Amino acid sequence: MTMVFDIIVAATASSLGIGRQGKLPWRLGVDMAFFKRATLSAGLPGQSNAVIMGRKTYQSIPARFRPLNGRVNVVISRNPEIRAELDLPAEVLVASSLDDALDQLGSSKVGQAVSQVYVIGGGSIYDEAVAHEACRHLLVTMVHSEEFEDCDTHFPAIDTARFSLLSSSAPFTDKGVVCSFNVFERVGSLRCFANGPASPVAGGGGASSASPQSSPGSAAAEEENDASAAATAEAPQLTPSEILDGLLEKPVEVPRGPGVNLVGSMAPHPEMQYLALIQDIIDNGVVRGDRTGTGTVSKFGAQMRFSLRGDEFPLLTTKKVFWRGVAEELLWFVSGSTNAKLLQDKKIKIWDGNASREFLDGRGLHHREEGDLGPVYGFQWRHFGARYEDMHANYDGKGVDQLMQAINTIKSRPNDRRIIVSAWNPADLDLMALPPCHMFCQFYVANGELSCQMYQRSADMGLGVPFNIASYSLLTRMMAQVCGLKAGDFIHTIGDAHVYLNHVDALREQLARAPRPFPKLRINPDKSEIDSFDFSDFTVEGYKPHGTIKMKMAV
Repeated sequence: MTMVFDIIVAATASSLGIGRQGKLPWRLGVDMAFFKRATLSAGLPGQSNAVIMGRKTYQSIPARFRPLNGRVNVVISRNPEIRAELDLPAEVLVASSLDDALDQLGSSKVGQAVSQVYVIGGGSIYDEAVAHEACRHLLVTMVHSEEFEDCDTHFPAIDTARFSLLSSSAPFTDKGVVCSFNVFERVGSLRCFANGPASPVAGGGGASSASPQSSPGSAAAEEENDASAAATAEAPQLTPSEILDGLLEKPVEVPRGPGVNLVGSMAPHPEMQYLALIQDIIDNGVVRGDRTGTGTVSKFGAQMRFSLRGDEFPLLTTKKVFWRGVAEELLWFVSGSTNAKLLQDKKIKIWDGNASREFLDGRGLHHREEGDLGPVYGFQWRHFGARYEDMHANYDGKGVDQLMQAINTIKSRPNDRRIIVSAWNPADLDLMALPPCHMFCQFYVANGELSCQMYQRSADMGLGVPFNIASYSLLTRMMAQVCGLKAGDFIHTIGDAHVYLNHVDALREQLARAPRPFPKLRINPDKSEIDSFDFSDFTVEGYKPHGTIKMKMAV
């Protein structure tokens, strides 16, 4: 029987660096706890897991801790004298290659006693293992820190055609270093292991991911040091194992193996809501025609929730979001403007397609000046019910200023259930270049926090939704500051959630990327009026997204 296996590793998020001068660059207690718990948790009584490693990785483990207890240790070396040279115990298997290691573990003599196989390093072993057809999962602890950018050994680039992101934990901080646990699953991977069933993960102590082609300080070598380090720390510091327990938000039940189970049982990164919705739409959505003639695959009814507490800001990280465009467009909405040229002058072209002469004529708005979008979002927010003339007219004091009404109600009657701002005005729809997609929002005050729920009738998941999430989160932050409140949650409710057919390939690329920590948004605390903000009042800190992914806008 050929054994399948998972890879377990810790690597920098930016470059997948795993080693520096032959050593592990970090010592992260929670990652150590994850390694130990994953590799020690077997499927059935009498079974144990196997760990496959190179010679240097094995040698990096302090002598008193090797071989790693409770696991079948396999050392790969082409040196026929390696057992004698390293004085390997009889229970340690020696293999000449990764295939030889898998064959030995799959033999009738050993195979029935082995539940799950993990490859734990070093660098050349990882290179071979990632390309091997028996590799089912990559368990990657992403280290989000510039401190380790000088790594000289790297994990192989993850081929998005072969591995897709299965789960990603919410970021956590260990000794000042921000990390997250991630699982990538081989595309087309079997849901059950040939190695046998998996069981819920039991408790454990600390261990680290494997070092590259390591020397002292490698992954497995840190296992036993973890508990003693925690014991000498000042109370009430938790042990790494207790911290790991705190990351789990549900029982470990997913039948994919102990390491995969652990990550799947953690509180997910909030961006996983967005990625999971896209995956669900692509996999299970209905193919439909649309106004643009492009074609979509869609689902009806979806919701995402993002916490805005602690200045955390949901600017998506699996592709770069045009933050300046988000903020300037929202300020343009707040101003009540309908003139797309004001955004064009700032080199923000997101409305160009809907403001062109061709598009306006196609809507029957032949009389409208190019760039005049009609009574769209900002006009409805600030002048609902006023008669629209053109983008140059003065509307001061005309119509209902819904935004100011909402602010006044939040301040005077925070328990009111009618704090709503609507851009959907049936009487004006035919006058708009594009009827509003994000139609209305409702504000809610509780425990000194302001939350916002927005309903979006039509959501372009690839291009529009990342903008919409950031835009209404920013609006919530601004409204909270104006009203003297803290920001709570932004809840995004969607009607027709769709993926344009010409976006599918680009989104599949995005789906394979592991989310990175959301940035912090700082707002000038001196601003207390909704009309007083400008772009210089907003500072985004720590935004380190993946690269841009190009998608064509459907108009």
